Formats: sequence, C-alpha cells, structure tokens
Amino acid sequence: MAHDILIVDDERDICILIAGILEDEGYVARRAYNSAEAIEAIRQRRPTLIILDVWLQGSDHDGIELLELVKRDDATIPVVMISGHGTIDTAVAAIKSGAYDFIEKPFKSDRLLLVVQRAIETAVLRAENAALLRRAGGEDVLVGSSSAMTQLLATIERTAPTGSRVLFTGPPGCGKELAARLVHRGSKRADGPFVTVNCAAHSADRLEIELFGTEHADATEGLRVFGALEQAHGGTLLLEEVGGLPPSTQGKMVRVLQEQAFTRDGSKTRVEVDLRIFATTTRDLQAEIAVGRFREDLYYRLGVVVIRVPALAEHREDIPELANHIMRRAAEAAGLPSRQIGEDALAALQSYDWPGNVRQLRNVIEHLLIVAPPDESTPLRADMLPADFGEISPSVLRWEKGGEIMQLPLREAREVFEREYLMAQVTRFGGNISRTAAFVGMERSALHRKLKSLGVHGDDRGAG
Repeated sequence: MAHDILIVDDERDICILIAGILEDEGYVARRAYNSAEAIEAIRQRRPTLIILDVWLQGSDHDGIELLELVKRDDATIPVVMISGHGTIDTAVAAIKSGAYDFIEKPFKSDRLLLVVQRAIETAVLRAENAALLRRAGGEDVLVGSSSAMTQLLATIERTAPTGSRVLFTGPPGCGKELAARLVHRGSKRADGPFVTVNCAAHSADRLEIELFGTEHADATEGLRVFGALEQAHGGTLLLEEVGGLPPSTQGKMVRVLQEQAFTRDGSKTRVEVDLRIFATTTRDLQAEIAVGRFREDLYYRLGVVVIRVPALAEHREDIPELANHIMRRAAEAAGLPSRQIGEDALAALQSYDWPGNVRQLRNVIEHLLIVAPPDESTPLRADMLPADFGEISPSVLRWEKGGEIMQLPLREAREVFEREYLMAQVTRFGGNISRTAAFVGMERSALHRKLKSLGVHGDDRGAG
C-alpha cells in the first residue's frame, strides 16, 4: 500500500512541488496550507508521515507548535520539518520537540526522498519492535509437517494474496494470531502495519476508544487519540476474540466493513481508512448467533474465509519438531545453550492432551530449560517434566516397574516391558497403529497381533 504523506506549508507552490515529487515515487500526497487545514486533514485520516514548514505564516499555530500538538497525541507519526529561514537553533528546537529531521529550503529532491524513506522505515521498525516486545517469547513460523499443519499452511498461502477478510477459529493457545500474522506477511499489505485489539479484554466504552479513537472539541487540549482502525490504515487489523464485541460495537463494525469509514468518539468528522480486517474466536459464533449474542451479518462479513487452526493434540506427530524449535528459541532468548530433549520426554509430551495447546507447550519447554542439570551433554528426561505430567505419562517412562520386573523370570519380565513400552508408543501416536508400527520397526499386522496378545488396544487406522 502507498504511504500517505501530509505536506503542510503556507507557500502553495512549495506544497505542489513536494506533492509532485512524492507522487512520482508512488506516495499518496495530501496538502494543507495552514495549521487549521492540517488539523482537519489529520482528523480525516492519520498520515504515515508529515512534512511540516516551521513558520506557517497567518496560521493559528506555527510549525513548532503544531509539531508539539501532533506528538502529544501520537508520538509515532514521523514529522520532517522544512524551512527557508532555518537556523541551528530552529533545527535544535524542532528535534527536541520530536521531529525526525530538519531540511532547509531550497532542497534537492533526492535529499527529500531519502529523508522521507528513512523516516518511514524508522517508524515501521519502531512499531515492529514494540509489537515484538508486547509478544515476547512468541513465534514467527508455524512448525510441523503433519497433514493438519501442511493443510493449514497451504490454506494460508492461498488466502494471503486475495485481500479477503479471514476468521480464524480454534481453541485457546493454538496459534490463531500467528496464523493471522502469516496471512498478513504474505499479502500485498505486508509493508503496512499489523494492529491487534483483544475484544474481550476491555470494557465496552474502552473498547470503542481502542477501536475508533476519540477527539477533543478544542485542539489546544490535544487533537485526538488514534484508534486501532486508523493505526491499521494501509495494513491489517486483527480483532482477537471477536465474540467479545458488545452488541452496539458489533453494529458499528458492520458499518466499518461496509463503508471503510467511521467517526471518532466525540467527533462528526468521517474518517476513511483502507485496511484488511481479520478476526479470531474460540467461541462457536453460530451458537452465539442462535441465542442473539452475535450479529449474523457481522459473522458473514468477517468470515469471507474461515481458517481453523488445529489443537496441538490433533497433530501430536509435530510435537518433537515443535518442542525442539521452541527449545532453541527459548535458549537463545535466555542466553543459555540449547538442550537435547530425551526420547522419553518427547514420548511423554506426545502422550499429553495439551488443553493449553502450543502456548502450554512453550511454558513446559521453558520449565525444562530452567530445571536442566548443569551438564549440557545430559538429555532432558521425562522425570524433569512438571508434576502433572507424572500422572499421565505411561509407567515405562517413569521406570516404576523396575522393582516388579526384578522379581519376575526373563520371559514374564520381557512381556511386562513390551506391554508398557507398546502402551507408551500407542499413546504417543494417538492410538494410530500404522504410525506406531513405523516408529517401532514392525509390520502393522504383526504389531496388531502383538498388541492383541498383550491386551493393548489402539485405532487400526492408516497413516494418512
């Protein structure tokens, strides 16, 4: 998406000249000839960058005053100051008030374009860094080669470039936000912002301010608070837990989806935006519609494409790869060496049901990293897992049968071990006999007979 640049200068010829230079490079350029027009232009739509003249003859506010107003309301908007009567003191005052840079007139177009490009890149990097800090410990790739993950990645790849709205469904912690980020990353809006709002985390009044922003009647009291819709202009807005939207806000969002425009709280100014909207939910929105808690027209406008992100228990075969990936990332973030996860620990992880999904797995891996023995060559064993894993891990992984086996003849001891071992493997692969047979190195029919003789039951399913 083209970046939206607001040029503010009382000299019309300068405004037109700068606008022409920027438009030739693919930018969208808007012009304002005094502070009042500039304030109104910002009210209409948050610009990506402002080019602002220092003096602004005949305006209510000079350039430095207007800069301070802009920065008071949104410090993330980069502002480049220009002046034909520049002094070192003026430049210093502009930088102290929050300007990105100061350019003296007359200036070369190459110099202007370079400063504009760098100012926008710096603002984007700061936004990305802030987003990374907010979701520290998160992932940036979907890991796994199972059929469930392969299908999910293929759907993301097909959906990303279409521009369609997407509704992501799935249980808590399964990676819906990550899937949404990947769709954004593969879209034509990848260079634009990715803004998230958790609809279930705010009161109704606060949520409306978060989404639509608010505006003071008197500009001297502050121009406005920009909401997420405006911040996401040119990019993507993700409504997390969209089922938490209050009924009144649902109606306003329907209008936004229809018109790509809205008004801030306390204002009558119509703000036009160009953005793609995603949503996530852990709720059954069809059931919510049936009892009147969610608008049907909003559901169908948001769910042009519906992508279901599977629970971790639905693709257990990805757990070893995913656990090792999380281990490497966690160790890097903590400044510690990555540790090897033992086969018994991986089997226990695969046997677990994971009600908290990938988010819970990340916590468990971080626990393992903390309790790891000093010897870096020692694999992390199943008995190092959190206490609740001891209740669900097959006993062969905890070696509780040691005393019993030592009292038995060899043949009976072997039978006990085989039974416990195969129970652990069958549990590990979700009861799938074909996958278990492939791992333990037996023919499926032979394994089926062995399990039957040992009294162990699994699902006699194919590998697909």
